[in-house]
Amino acid sequence: MKSYIKDQIKKSFETKQALYENETVLTAIEQVAKKCVELYRSDKKTILAGNGGSAADAQHIAAELVGRYGFDRPSIPSLALTTDTSNLTAIGNDYGYDYVFSRQIEGMGQDGDIFIGISTSGNSKNIINAFESAKKKGILCVALVGRDGGEMAKMADIAIVIPSNSTPRIQESHILVGHIICDIIEKEIFADGVSK
Repeated sequence: MKSYIKDQIKKSFETKQALYENETVLTAIEQVAKKCVELYRSDKKTILAGNGGSAADAQHIAAELVGRYGFDRPSIPSLALTTDTSNLTAIGNDYGYDYVFSRQIEGMGQDGDIFIGISTSGNSKNIINAFESAKKKGILCVALVGRDGGEMAKMADIAIVIPSNSTPRIQESHILVGHIICDIIEKEIFADGVSK
C-alpha cells in the first residue's frame, strides 16, 4: 500500500512539474492576478462558481480573500455562488440546474467584476451559461479548467488550463493556482494591513 501512496504523490508532483514548465499557463495565472488587483483597486469583486469539488474550491478561494490569506488586512470582496442553498434550490427548481449560476450573476454581477468558473472538464453547462450572462454585463470571464479546456476555455477572456487529464490532479492544481492568485492580490494591494 505504501508504494501506491507514493505513486499517487509522485503523480501529483508530475502534474505540478508540468504546470511549472508551462509558460502559457504561467502567463494566464499572471494575467488573472493582475486583473484581480486592478478590479480591487476599482472597488469591484471576484465571483466564483463550480460543481462538486470545484464548488468547494470556489468557496475556499473566496474565503481566503474575504477572510485572510497570509496576513491580517482589510477584507477583500469575493463571492462564491455555491453557498446559498435557497438560491440554488429555487433557481434549480424554477429554471433548471443549468441556470443556478447565471441567474445569480444577472442579479449580483456588476460591470468590471471578474467571474472565475471552475471545472475539471471545462464543459459544465451551468458555468457556460454563467459566462454568457457575465459577458452581457461586462464581467471578465476566467476559466480555471483541465484537460483540453473544453468549451469554457474557448469562451473565457483568460483560460488557465491545467495540463492533466486526471480529475484529482486537476483539482489539486486548481487550489494551488487559487492560492497563488490570492497571495499576489494580498501582497500587491496591502502591506502590513495598509492599502497601497
